[in-house]
Order: sequence, then structure tokens, then C-alpha cells
Amino acid sequence: MTPTPAPASAALFDRARAVTPGGVNSPVRAFNAVGGTPRFIRSAQGAWLTDVDGNEYVDLICSWGPMLLGHAHPEVMAAVSAAVARGTSYGTPTEPEVELAEEIVGRTPVEAVRFVSSGTEATMSAIRLARGFTGRDVIVKFAGCYHGHVDSLLASAGSGVATHQEFAVPGSPGVPASSTELTLVLPYNDRAAVKAAFAEHGPRIAALITEAVPGNMGVVPPEPGFNEFLALSCREAGALFISDEVMTGFRATSQGGWGLDGVEEGWTPDLMTFGKVMGGGFPAAAFGGRRDVMSRLSPEGPVYQAGTLSGNPIATTAGLATLRLATDEVYDHIGSAGTTIRGAAAEALAAAGVPHVVQAAGTMFSVFFTGSPVRDFADAATQDTAAYAAFFHAMLDAGVYLPPSAYEAWFLSSAHDDRAVQTVLDALPGAARAAAASPEGR
Repeated sequence: MTPTPAPASAALFDRARAVTPGGVNSPVRAFNAVGGTPRFIRSAQGAWLTDVDGNEYVDLICSWGPMLLGHAHPEVMAAVSAAVARGTSYGTPTEPEVELAEEIVGRTPVEAVRFVSSGTEATMSAIRLARGFTGRDVIVKFAGCYHGHVDSLLASAGSGVATHQEFAVPGSPGVPASSTELTLVLPYNDRAAVKAAFAEHGPRIAALITEAVPGNMGVVPPEPGFNEFLALSCREAGALFISDEVMTGFRATSQGGWGLDGVEEGWTPDLMTFGKVMGGGFPAAAFGGRRDVMSRLSPEGPVYQAGTLSGNPIATTAGLATLRLATDEVYDHIGSAGTTIRGAAAEALAAAGVPHVVQAAGTMFSVFFTGSPVRDFADAATQDTAAYAAFFHAMLDAGVYLPPSAYEAWFLSSAHDDRAVQTVLDALPGAARAAAASPEGR
């Protein structure tokens, strides 16, 4: 297979590295996990990306989730164009933000919503609100769940997690120990660890935060009843349960990750965070929850939170248009296309003798290059990342753009038609053989 030439991307990457750390504005884009030259994308339409060298790729990251309808959907573009013509930012309340809030409240168990500009800002604000509401300080999170680059949540588990509950240590240089000394990091899907944490620290715990379905270590579904167990554990301790749906919200299902278990099991989070799809591809996010909790926010209550561009009229218009177009037929199509690709990926890797596991939650899925089911971050870390890198580049050379990391979810859109899906299917056997031939894949 002849590698796709990318001289223009290479030249832009050289220029970018001279003025931007690592040449990118978000680390995974640098291709460090897979090697090679990151592709600089010039345009996108439907299910396809076109790079600055003119190469086309079927897009299986969809801007990490937001492009539920595909790129440049004509009705979303028309709504955005009309909104831009009216002005790009006012610093005042607008009608689109009210309409988008109503749409989110109508689809989820939240009773009130506050808009922000990024998923990190949403989780940061939800944590502050939980602490302000409960008068407590300790936060519980899970290893492998990513909630943005909030200092207190960029935390790693202490050495004693398996035997007793230690507070976390900083997970990145620049995060002071004082920022993580009130954070507990537990293994995901581990009820015993949760029970131990609440037994030892229950009266001090303000909130437990978890991804509704973890997607930042690859897709790792909660075991049956796990989220319900977390909600009940928080309720019994007087803590708040925060379900982070920045990735899964309106992506996994029309009701997000909550639609996979909460609807049927009858539990609701106290707070939820949203992003990605609800911004329609624009920088937008939100947090919401119980009215009595949300009413503690300024100007109604004493917990301060603000943002100049929060509820931006262009972003809220794009998000509203996207959600209104996200019909049951859209989710059915994405689910069907995903089932086809998941099955073909598993078949190709099995035929090539590559250990793998395919895991899914709603319309999201991941292919793990390991031979056993993945239930937490420790399992995900057993992956053969060299095999994935070989697989990634073979797919890229065949015109398929996968996540440039083995620890990510794959996303499709309603624009992934027969041609796009067939392009993926045609690429999989050769990519599987490339993975098998990698140093560790052998």
C-alpha cells in the first residue's frame, strides 16, 4: 500500500511548530501516539474530509463527536448563515439560547441549564456548584474518565487505591498538589472501591463525577446497574451525582448516555454536563440539573459563574438546528452503519490474527487492540499501541481517518452513506494485516 503523500500538511506542520507548542492546539492532533505527519484539513462535506494536499478521507472522528449530521449540513449552514448576518455576539440574552435550553430540558432529566463555551468550563462549573450547594469539598472521580483540563480533575490515583482510600496526586506538571488533595480517584466499574470511599469520606464528599459512558479511554460501558448504584450511593451520602455527557450527550442516543440506562432504571443525575453535539460544531457547552441545585448559581444564588461568550447566538443557533434535525431516523442510520463497520473490523482483525475487542454504547464504539474485555483504565492500558499505529496509518493511506490514538471512540454521522461505509470496509482487511505485521502485532 502506497502511503498518501502529504507534503503540504508537512510544510504547515513545520510552520505550526514554530509558533504553537507541538504544532497543534489540542495534543491528540499531533499524531504523537501513532507517529507520522498530522493531516491539515482544508474542508469537509458530509462524511468526508479533504486535506490541504487534496486527499479525501472518510471521517470516523466527526470532530470528536459533534458532527452528528455530517459536515456542512445544508440546513445547519443556512441557520448559521442567517444568524451571522444578524451579528456574531451581543453580550446580552438572546432567543436562540432560550430555545436551545428548552430543547435540552425537553430531552434530558435536567430542569435548568447554564451555557458555557467548553466542556472543561462545564465540568469546572458543575464541581464548583456542587461544592457550593453541599458545603463540602471532596470530589470522587474514576481513572480513565476525562472531564477536561480542570486542575482538580487532572488527577492520578495514589498508591493505596487497592487497599485504602488515598487522595489523588497531580496528573500533570503545573497542577499543584493542593488542587488534587481533595480528589479521590477510583477504578472504574468497581463498586467495592466506591463503597469504601463513601464509608471513609462520605460526610466530606460534595460530588461524584463520571462520564455517563466513558469514551476517553475508548468506549467502556458501565456494567449493568453501575450508574444507578452511583446515583444511589451519592443520594445516601448527601452528595451530588454529576453525569458528564460532554461526549455522550445527544450522541450515544437522542437522550445521551442517560438514555441507555437511566431512562429504564428510573434514576436521574443531580447535575449533567453537555458539549459537542449541542454546539453543532461550534465552541459551546452547558451544565444543568435539579432546579434547587441550579438556583444556587449567580445571579439567583451565591455561587459565581460567568462567561462573556456563553450562549453565543451563532453557537446556540447551530446547536438548536442540529438537535431539531437529529430525528430517530438519524440515530437509526448511524447505529446501523456502526454495526456494519464494527462487525467488519472484528472480522478483519480476527482473520489477521490480531487480538482485539470491540465495545459499543449507543452510536459510539471503540476497537481495542487487546484480547480481553475492557472494564476500566487498567484493562485499556494493556493495548498493543504499536499494532494500532500500524492499523491507523494503513487506514489513513486507504482514505479513512480514524482517531490518532488507541484510546478514543469512533464516531459516524447520518451522512455516512453506502459509499463512505464501503470505503471503510474495503480498507479494513489490509489495515488488519498491517497491524498483524507490526512488531508487537506479530
